[in-house]
Amino acid sequence: MPTNFTVVPVEDGQPSSPDSDVQSPEGEDEEKPGLYSGEETPGEDSPFITTGDHEGSCDGKNMALFEEEMDSTPMVSALLNKLANYTNLTQGVIDHEKAESEDGVKKVTIRGPQMGTFIGVYLPCMQNILGVILFLRLTWIVGTAGILGSFAIVFMCCVCTLLTAISMSAIATNGVVPAGGSYYMISRALGPEFGGAVGLCLYLGTTFAGSMYILGTIEILLMYIVPDGALFVDKANEPVAQQNNMRVYGTCCLALMALMVFVGVKYVNKLALVFLSCVILSIMAIYAGVIRSAISPPDFQICLLGNRTLKNHDFEKCLKTEVINNSTVTTQLWEQFCNGSSIDADCDPYFALNNVTETKAIPGLLSGVISENLWGTYVPYDTVLEKNLSVAEVPESEKEKLKNVKDMPYVFNDITTYFTLMVGIFFPSVTGILAGSNRSGDLRDAQRSIPIGTILAIVTTSIIYLSCVVVFGACVEGVVLRDKFGFSVKRTPVIGILAWPSPWVLVIGSFFSCCGAGLQSLTSAPRLLQAIAHDGLVPFLQVFGHSKSNGEPTWALLLTAGICEIGILIASLDVVAPILSMFFLMCYLFVNLACAVQTLLRTPNWRPRFKFYHWTLSFLGMSLCLSLMFVSSWWYALFGMLFAGCVYKYIEYRGAEKEWGDGIRGLSLNAAQYALIKLEEAPPHTKNWRPQLLVLLSLDSDLMVKHPRLLSLTSQLKAGKGLTIVCSVLQGIYMNRGADAKRSEKNIKAAMAAEKTKGFCHAVVCSNLRDGFSNLIQSAGLGGMKHNTVLMAWPCNWRQAEDSSSWKNFIETVRETTSAHQALLVAKNIDSFPCNTERLTEGTIDVWWIVHDGGLLMLLPFLLRQHKVWKKCKMRIFTVAHLDDNSIQMKKDLYMFIYQLRLDAEVEVVEMHASDISAFTYEKTLVMEQRSQLLRQMQLSKTEREREIQSITDESRSSIKRKDRPKDPTPNTLQVPGAAPLENEAHMFHGKNTKSHTGSPSSDHVHMTWTKEKFISERNRHREASQGVRDIFNMKPEWENLNQSNVRRMHTAVKLNEVVVNKSQGAHLVLLNMPGPPKNKGGDENYMEFLEVLMEGLDRVLLVRGGGREVITIYS
Repeated sequence: MPTNFTVVPVEDGQPSSPDSDVQSPEGEDEEKPGLYSGEETPGEDSPFITTGDHEGSCDGKNMALFEEEMDSTPMVSALLNKLANYTNLTQGVIDHEKAESEDGVKKVTIRGPQMGTFIGVYLPCMQNILGVILFLRLTWIVGTAGILGSFAIVFMCCVCTLLTAISMSAIATNGVVPAGGSYYMISRALGPEFGGAVGLCLYLGTTFAGSMYILGTIEILLMYIVPDGALFVDKANEPVAQQNNMRVYGTCCLALMALMVFVGVKYVNKLALVFLSCVILSIMAIYAGVIRSAISPPDFQICLLGNRTLKNHDFEKCLKTEVINNSTVTTQLWEQFCNGSSIDADCDPYFALNNVTETKAIPGLLSGVISENLWGTYVPYDTVLEKNLSVAEVPESEKEKLKNVKDMPYVFNDITTYFTLMVGIFFPSVTGILAGSNRSGDLRDAQRSIPIGTILAIVTTSIIYLSCVVVFGACVEGVVLRDKFGFSVKRTPVIGILAWPSPWVLVIGSFFSCCGAGLQSLTSAPRLLQAIAHDGLVPFLQVFGHSKSNGEPTWALLLTAGICEIGILIASLDVVAPILSMFFLMCYLFVNLACAVQTLLRTPNWRPRFKFYHWTLSFLGMSLCLSLMFVSSWWYALFGMLFAGCVYKYIEYRGAEKEWGDGIRGLSLNAAQYALIKLEEAPPHTKNWRPQLLVLLSLDSDLMVKHPRLLSLTSQLKAGKGLTIVCSVLQGIYMNRGADAKRSEKNIKAAMAAEKTKGFCHAVVCSNLRDGFSNLIQSAGLGGMKHNTVLMAWPCNWRQAEDSSSWKNFIETVRETTSAHQALLVAKNIDSFPCNTERLTEGTIDVWWIVHDGGLLMLLPFLLRQHKVWKKCKMRIFTVAHLDDNSIQMKKDLYMFIYQLRLDAEVEVVEMHASDISAFTYEKTLVMEQRSQLLRQMQLSKTEREREIQSITDESRSSIKRKDRPKDPTPNTLQVPGAAPLENEAHMFHGKNTKSHTGSPSSDHVHMTWTKEKFISERNRHREASQGVRDIFNMKPEWENLNQSNVRRMHTAVKLNEVVVNKSQGAHLVLLNMPGPPKNKGGDENYMEFLEVLMEGLDRVLLVRGGGREVITIYS
């Protein structure tokens, strides 16, 4: 029921003046965001038909409350005005208007003709459906397949088009269909990839339809109108000569038609009524002839020799001999079977043994011939058409005298016939159902006219075809029906001898009908190609989107003529017809698919006015289209599907940027929702576990990716499989930095594309980075598609950073992943990792398996080696044996374990026995603790800092002055190598240190200098010297006062680093177990130092921390 609107005028308290409070901003001519820019079809990206400018939509103060929204949202009155004035012009008219405006001529508003259902849809569909196949091939199909077989063929094809029309009606009435018709409907319903593929299929089908109509025109011309106009005549090889004539005349006809289309479509449209009248008159003549045959059958005789059909255009009388003036003389027929005209001449044995008989070509509707034509008669190529009669057979002794049948005036079958061939040849006769939707821009009410007109046209033509099948079989002799070109009835079309009042009515009518259909094809195909080119789906077709000043797509017309010429060079209507059947069936298949998908998805925008549809009907139509494709020609069907698939993948590869709200996207969303729900039902099994990565990126000041090699490592680990979420955190408030977040996502997407990383990206804005990373770790992903592994870069230069938040955020992230039971991968020196274009030469990926935390250490090298960057690298697995371990048995067990894991790796067990803690370890621990103390001092006030330094100094001095030390170490005494010689040095250093603290006027400034080169030189000098180790900072307390837990951890890091550097310094990548952070947050900085020592001297390191579950298994 239509909605009633009541418009109530609202008067302002003050009259509006030209100087209104609401002024349009400067640069009002500039394109506003969200408005139609001219690059897209109006109405595709906007919720309504068009949203132009909104100037003047808010005068006065009536709507001052909404004045800030006026730039983006129109007033209802302005919107209704746009809807009322909406006109839908074809692209050619729009280009014509643009050309006129560019020349300075005043643009004239062009309103398209407003046509109703009968003129705009019904008659064009009738004209396109009824055509060449009806006039030239339907009688042959009935004679070959029989009435029952032909009825089945026609019924299947008509049901297919009827179901397609129902689906098309639902799509066409689901909103306004701009100019573009069927292509527009299909592409907007199925998306750019399917739209481009189906659009090209529809274009090629329309183009080859033009070839078929032109071949039909030339066949009528040379066979029936001007039989003596053949340029090539070769009775020995007549089919080849006939094909050459078709090629020459067809090319000339194509040139004339293309010239007519180029000159102007208006002339073609003026002739359309003439062509339609010819079709209607021809059909009326057929039915008039059927009625007359029931009353008085026409006197058309065919000549039979035995049971063989003869061509009767070379002789007048169907007699061997005749009596003239009481003397027997031979006829023209005698001379064609005998060596001479005399009675005693040697004749063909079959001619001599069988009589010549005449029979009626059209026995009549009531003759009972229908019973003979019920069943099909399929014959091989180049066989004589025979009637089912008993004849005299030639004896074996006489067969050597038989002449070559090719030299005889028999009617031969020019093609091997079978049922599926009949389907492929007939189907083009039911195409043309899209003619009404192609005129959607010219209709008064397209949503009402298209369904009614199209379905009525299909029903009407289906009745015509089915009735013609029955009446042809009931009126015409079977051998005459199988005579494709009418050779047995003096080169008259078989359907013509049935027509009344004269065969010439049907000959002339069918000739002009084919001419009109060919012109229509050459008119619509270039415009269809132009619409595809305007969408920009296939880049190399964009040149065909241009048109001349008169609106004609000249380049598209030239390409159409070139493709049409290919069909003409085939020179056989029977071969061209199955080709265009494939393309039209592909198009109809996708129309049904579009309707079925939209119906099943129940998208909110799917509200067709046509209610007589159902998804089961669409699926039935789709199945029928697919079946007819393979029934008619399975190799053509495979070629058509391959062609459509290639176009689909090409558009997908080029990256279709169009978003049309298509049903395939909705289908993908539904499938994704279903899959996510299924995935969430149970956690993945160990066999299916793969790293689903959450990549935490850092951005520089320009919001560009700081470490793009982290994305390279991601793509090398994933190879496009599984889930990858790339995230970054911006510090601030979202309302202030929303634009920066969008720009960051754009930059991240560009970096992902450059590094060939497939996945999703997201940039969030948070008040601090710590909370942002925590939120991402907790909430990234959806349902079952959540990450299980976090990948991040090692915070380089964390010691020199003024702000300690970088390394503190890193440690908190480690704690977060541990609490969330997620794996963690930390890449050190990430910028030195290989990019995707590099190919590492033979080297190794070394795995140091210290503790077992799920087997992720073994899985990662296997995944990396699947990528071409790491493919040539070998995998080595090292494990550490302690004093109580049997290293030989450990190696055997490890080798067996790796073998059962199906991994190709070398195995080595490294023995690392317990040893005394070295001076270097104490030195590293000392430096670490001093640095921690100094950093804490930097955070104190001046007075507190001086007091803290004095207490440290006093404690050190008192410990140095101790005299009561045991000379012999006891088992409980901590033995420090070289401690005795260092006592005096330590005393001296601390004395200097005390003076510096007490005497320096600027004691509130603490200076630290610790470079890598100085540290290495100091370490080497201390190792070589026999005396103890000097303090780098000149502030060293006694070693026995160090935290023994830190000393043990540092000892482990130093010893393990020595072993790893010794074995794996030349490896391309080293994977290490990452120790967990301390539970006490006071030791966070020491934890960073331990990790630095552990990775020192190694180029590429990947620290791995498992998520607490097994990720690799030995079972199948």
